[in-house]
Amino acid sequence: MMRLEKLVMLFLREPAEVSFQDVVKVLDGFGYEEQPSKSGHKVFAKPGEYPITVPTVKGRRVKRVYVRKLIERLGLEEWYEKQHNA
Repeated sequence: MMRLEKLVMLFLREPAEVSFQDVVKVLDGFGYEEQPSKSGHKVFAKPGEYPITVPTVKGRRVKRVYVRKLIERLGLEEWYEKQHNA
């Protein structure tokens, strides 16, 4: 199983927190790039899409509520099902 798939599985379990680096890897896998930001929030952009803002806990962890938002915004459930039904 590829790394992105394992991370998506982790996100779909909705843990209390995930590492910010895992969020970066998933967003990178879906074509988003981190943009410069002056605040504590990280912003990711992809051409043709609205930017995604990810608040972090001390710059290292992302809380469950934001993981849920990423699941919805990126369509991770549908993506995962498509990977396993192909």
